[in-house]
Amino acid sequence: MRSIPKTAGVIVFLAIAGLAFAPRFAAAPQRLRPDFRALFDKTDVMIPMRDGVKLHTEFYTPKNATTRLPILMNRTPYGIASPDKGTSNMILRYADMVPEGYIFAFQDIRGRYGSEGKFVMLRPLHDPSDLKGVDESTDTYDTIDWLVKNVPNNNGRVGLDGISYDGFLVTMGMIHPHPALKAASEQACMGDTWLGDDFFHNGAFRLSYAFEYTALLESSNENFSFAFDRFDVYDFYLRLGALSNANEKYFHGKLPTWNEFVAHASYDDFWKHHAVAYGLKEPTVPNLNVAGWWDQEDFYGPMATYARLEESDSKHLNYLVAGPWNHGGWGGGPGKSLGAIPFGSDTSIYFRQKIELPWFEYWLKDKGALPLKEALLFETGSNNWVQFDSWPPREAQTRNLYFRENGKLSFDARQIPPTPPTITSAIPRIPSRIVIPQST
Repeated sequence: MRSIPKTAGVIVFLAIAGLAFAPRFAAAPQRLRPDFRALFDKTDVMIPMRDGVKLHTEFYTPKNATTRLPILMNRTPYGIASPDKGTSNMILRYADMVPEGYIFAFQDIRGRYGSEGKFVMLRPLHDPSDLKGVDESTDTYDTIDWLVKNVPNNNGRVGLDGISYDGFLVTMGMIHPHPALKAASEQACMGDTWLGDDFFHNGAFRLSYAFEYTALLESSNENFSFAFDRFDVYDFYLRLGALSNANEKYFHGKLPTWNEFVAHASYDDFWKHHAVAYGLKEPTVPNLNVAGWWDQEDFYGPMATYARLEESDSKHLNYLVAGPWNHGGWGGGPGKSLGAIPFGSDTSIYFRQKIELPWFEYWLKDKGALPLKEALLFETGSNNWVQFDSWPPREAQTRNLYFRENGKLSFDARQIPPTPPTITSAIPRIPSRIVIPQST
């Protein structure tokens, strides 16, 4: 989810410390950036969906291309248009792929920014009995169908790519996929926002995150930054009081997702129907699941999606990459460290150039070889990328780990006499600051 910088005066929650709603892409210094206007012809279109709603889409065709090229598409709720109506900043994410020859397509999803229709947060699949129903799966299908029929000099192959909410949209596009969809990469997808991603972590409600994100996406059809009345955001939430006060004082029942938080505090059918697992039952196209070991928002999503799809992956379409990143940290910057922790190499550049690019080259152009056998994971400590032909490794064994005295852990199951509990005092209204490390 998109980053919204905010210095919370007291606890800068893992959800807030810059409120990492979506990955922020640290692009190359300006002097090193290519002049995208000189490299691409931009086309701005409104693509009709099966129900008549039109979705705002920009596609960029390389100038002077000598061969037919694949289309790489990213759909998003966060807005694709550049403020100056020039080249979309979305293309910075794919700067490493530009020299290799791709047509890039970016789209505002239904009800957001330049697109028509009504926005629904993590829109669930429509009822199959509703022949006129729409969802993110049908919108992706209809968009791909239009692109391959109307974009000049495309080779009839499309790839889907996206991080966080955009990653969720990738998974939806893999449900009843268009025949032209030949490869996908869901990255940090919002797989299940009650079990482990974003709004709830294992059922624990993340108040600040949920409050600000629903305001961000549902206050209008463009991103909205909630105006706090004090610098100390932690103090704001202390003074908010009961959860019902959010509607009474600020939202007034107008934000659908906030209302759902209140109505569905436990894991019920509402959450299950909004989860990736509800619709994506088996691999349909080659998919590269990407996760960050220190992703504070969506580590659960890609790992759970990989594990679930692996159960029925008879055609070997399901792959996994996990690296030493926070949320979306692989999407920009070198990735040589996380805060003060060095990794000995530029892990994010390595991912973009040696994993992601070859992945799409292989499936969309029949070039090169796959960059991984099955799973490619960065092993912290040794700071090496390690290949696996299965994950978990076939030789892995499940063992129990036990807490022991003096802060130690042990695999030994022996019983030890219990020690008296240590009683400490807590002063909840005098919190401490937490600084969240940034990827570099």
